Amino acid sequence: TTGTARLAVDIGGTFTDVVLELAGGRRVTTKLLTTYAHPGEAVLQGITRVLAEAGLKPSEVGLIIHGTTLATNALIERSGAVTALLTTEGHRDALEMAHEDRFEQYDVMIDRPRPLVPRHLRLPVRERMDPNGGVLLPLDEASLEAALPVLDENGVESVAIGYLHAFVNPEHERRTAQWLAAARPQLSITLASEVCPEIREFERLSTACANAYVRPLMASYLNRLAGELEGMGFECPFLLMTSGGGLTTLETAARFPIRLVESGPAGGAILAREVARGAGLKRVLSFDMGGTTAKLCLIDDYEPLTSRSFEVDRVYRFRKGSGLPVRIPVIEMVEIGAGGGSVAQVDKLGRIQVGPESAGSEPGPAAYGRGGERPTVTDADLQLGRVCAKTFAGGSFALDADASVKALAAKVAGPLVLEPGLAAFGVSEVVDENMAAAARAHAAEFGMDLASRDMVAFGGAAPLHAVRLGEKLGVGRIIVPAEAGVGSAVGFLLAPVAYEVVRSRRQKLSELDHELVNRLMAEMHAESLAVVSRGSRGKKLQEARHAYMRYVGQGHEILVSLPLENYTQAHQQVFREAFEAAYTRLYGRTMAGIDIEVLSWTLTLSEPAGEPVSAP
Repeated sequence: TTGTARLAVDIGGTFTDVVLELAGGRRVTTKLLTTYAHPGEAVLQGITRVLAEAGLKPSEVGLIIHGTTLATNALIERSGAVTALLTTEGHRDALEMAHEDRFEQYDVMIDRPRPLVPRHLRLPVRERMDPNGGVLLPLDEASLEAALPVLDENGVESVAIGYLHAFVNPEHERRTAQWLAAARPQLSITLASEVCPEIREFERLSTACANAYVRPLMASYLNRLAGELEGMGFECPFLLMTSGGGLTTLETAARFPIRLVESGPAGGAILAREVARGAGLKRVLSFDMGGTTAKLCLIDDYEPLTSRSFEVDRVYRFRKGSGLPVRIPVIEMVEIGAGGGSVAQVDKLGRIQVGPESAGSEPGPAAYGRGGERPTVTDADLQLGRVCAKTFAGGSFALDADASVKALAAKVAGPLVLEPGLAAFGVSEVVDENMAAAARAHAAEFGMDLASRDMVAFGGAAPLHAVRLGEKLGVGRIIVPAEAGVGSAVGFLLAPVAYEVVRSRRQKLSELDHELVNRLMAEMHAESLAVVSRGSRGKKLQEARHAYMRYVGQGHEILVSLPLENYTQAHQQVFREAFEAAYTRLYGRTMAGIDIEVLSWTLTLSEPAGEPVSAP
């Protein structure tokens, strides 16, 4: 039988954090440099280390929770699988045309994000569904046959299948998957109707391609790690953190790895939420700064901002529309290349620039003594006396202060003729201003202010920069929780097992088909339950239902909470009132005489969250 101890593992761009929580609530933590060749190597080393320190055997651990940035890094670095897209004939360019808008109005040299699938691998298939799921053109297997030589010649490893209106009727996508699996069993296959069964063709195709692109890498990594853990003697469930702040099973994560894209930062937001709840703080800015990136998230009334859309690899910093859109449940946050490993340099105009490039863990900052020669934020912090060279990362390795001074002198102090201490202060001030600008832009995007909020700071570098950042943003108090250095991993232990399912079925409230909605909710409940029950820890499940609604004629919808009951015709009015209340909260008014429509319905099943964290 497995025990009550729980393990949490967070792989970041620079460090891998491991937290072991014992039965009485005591935690044993460690921090190791991320091993890029096989990230699982640092995971296993860290787990071995904390178990030895606690005197536990693997069989005494009852649960392992894992979050990772591997999927995000694969998308940003374009290091995923060779991927093809099978799509409805005449629509292969939807992925590149995107919204046909300009995210930067006046830049004549505008640079769009490159699609993950090049045009020669976006292959047309003869088939067509109408918007209600009726077959206009039957699936033509000859066009599938014609695609096979292209897949073979280009060494395609993964295929996304995304047909028009398949979110209403996925029959053609499923038949294509069966045909392709029989013809080429080695291919990894992603269906757009499974990974993103929502209206809006471009976003659906983009999400399916992103999932297909990272799936071979993530599935092989997760299965390998699970096998290695089993080999060590672990017999407990292995759950993965999702970008929406819930936990899911290994099987689901391997099928839909795109849901793990922001899993590490989501753990941090969960920690900040629970710290806020424990301290009774209603308006909080969560500030997570690690070795590679800084993440900022707004939390009001103990709930982080959430969204169903997210952009990876933005070409223009903070600019909406300049990244690859992914439609998954996600905790809304701004993430920028500002971490302890962010590289500092002097540009042609004689200004200090910091990031977004990071020294990572190989070679890492100059102070790590691993061959890095360029100065980073960590080198500046060491020079300023904010970091103790002997006890850095729990004393797992000592820092080389001389190497820091040398790197800062060569790349910053020398070119600008500054004292070493002043050069270090300049680097620190620039990275703090970069983060402040990102926080202001993020808050403005959602019509929120930052003044008079409390800040929860965690991650390896955040507590070192929190005071100056807080000063720039005008926050009230700064709270640094216990074990702040491994905050995201601690957040994993507080996250509930949860899974969200979404379906797009357009319904005008004046013509509401309540029986269709009830059938839809029953299907979604069954799908969510199948995932949650496999990772469930025996607690009573909670259900939440929402709808994305708008006035007929509008281009964007808002999220509206729905009651948990069997719907009847009388719910036309219930849904209308819920929408008008949400609309008034956002815009301060409603519009009379205009019908309301629902675009998508969502259902989430979750276990209750863990105990709130008390601030030390």
